Amino acid sequence: MSDSVKRLKRAWKSLHLRVREIRMIAGGLASTSHPIDAHIIPMRRCNLACAYCNEYDDSSKPVPLDTMNQRLDHLAKLGTAIITISGGEPLLHPELDSIIARVRHHGMIAGMITNGYLLTADRVKRLNRAGLDHLQISIDNVMPDEVSKKSLKVLDKKLQLLAEHADFHVNINSVVGGGIHNPKDALTIGKRALELGFTSTVGIIHDGGGQLQPLRDEEREVYSAMRSMEKSSYARINSFQDNIAHGKENHWRCRAGSRYLYICEDGLVHYCSQQRGYPGKPLAEYTTEDIRREYRTVKGCAPRCTVACVHQVSTIDFWRGPQDLQPSAVGDQSQQLVQLQ
Repeated sequence: MSDSVKRLKRAWKSLHLRVREIRMIAGGLASTSHPIDAHIIPMRRCNLACAYCNEYDDSSKPVPLDTMNQRLDHLAKLGTAIITISGGEPLLHPELDSIIARVRHHGMIAGMITNGYLLTADRVKRLNRAGLDHLQISIDNVMPDEVSKKSLKVLDKKLQLLAEHADFHVNINSVVGGGIHNPKDALTIGKRALELGFTSTVGIIHDGGGQLQPLRDEEREVYSAMRSMEKSSYARINSFQDNIAHGKENHWRCRAGSRYLYICEDGLVHYCSQQRGYPGKPLAEYTTEDIRREYRTVKGCAPRCTVACVHQVSTIDFWRGPQDLQPSAVGDQSQQLVQLQ
């Protein structure tokens, strides 16, 4: 395929995706009774063991395809707009392409977060055929060390494969904080991402509970430089990180359990990857009533939260929907909801 044909194909797919995203935003503004984004885990096992990560193990088996399809069908029934496939390492799942295809079958936007190690030219082409819309790789440093093996040195050839073959949008997220030895690595990573035609974002690594850890002076300088490299659309939805970088709390309405769902490999709905156990209800039993309840429930961890995906999804409702329910057992919350209506 010639370069000009490849560019036209990517431009057409990008335009089509933008139209679907606009519809997603319009639907989110029209109704607050459905999830915007659901992170779903088909594979808890990971081929790496980054020191700061608490979202993997080295022994779990893949969730069976039939089970994944049932979960995706239920998320579609709830009106979910975006499915983000995460892990562990989702590329370890032997039927990942079928999972992505099921997402697209329901008209939902298909995203994936991967460490990128298992990408090959053929694998990227298979992701194209499956219908993947977004892919994100987080790269932590230029050279691998004891904190993280997700380094630019190891992954640059994988990035080149993506630049050559991927029809889907690729974002490279570099990080500061959390024990990363050289904060300036984030700038090198971000510039390389832009050179290859990808978007670039920066994240702040949280502690083991997903909570704020203020950045040092050098880290804040790098963070500010990275923010200036982000596209304006990303900069707006990532503005909550400006307070985090300075050790300040954010006062916002977290919509976890409602507009954002985290579904673990056991099929339970949690607030997010860092607050597993709440509400802890099986997805198969999750209803619109649960979504409405959690929309109105105050999350005590919110002021110091650094979990970007929840912040971003909650942005669509920042101007409406006061939260007047206090966290408690699901049954008690349901009763509170009845009393308040």
